Amino acid sequence: MIKIKVSKRKGRNQSFLQYCQHVDQRVSRAMQRFLFDAGAQSAIYTPIDTSTLINSQFRDVTVNGTKITGRIGYSASYAVYVHDPKVKQKFKRPTAKKEFLKKAVEETLPNLTKYIHEELKRDR
Repeated sequence: MIKIKVSKRKGRNQSFLQYCQHVDQRVSRAMQRFLFDAGAQSAIYTPIDTSTLINSQFRDVTVNGTKITGRIGYSASYAVYVHDPKVKQKFKRPTAKKEFLKKAVEETLPNLTKYIHEELKRDR
């Protein structure tokens, strides 16, 4: 067992909290960049008939303590049916795919770590 004595000195705890906030901001920015890329790729794969589906895309980044969560999706009520591979449909758009959001996120996921590294290396 190792015991460590922590002395309380003014300024040290505050600077550590500022550093943590700085890292949270940078990782949040990296998550926003990733969601933007995933959304752009998803827009290429999204079927277009009346543009309602593609215009209903949303992105959200939530910071809760040490957990940073990114969400991307479509708010149109029929998005689940268009995304579902079991529902057979013919698309007019040649780039349209089933599971368009899942495929777009899988393709852009390797960029997330790259974005985190880039954001943490940036100057303040």
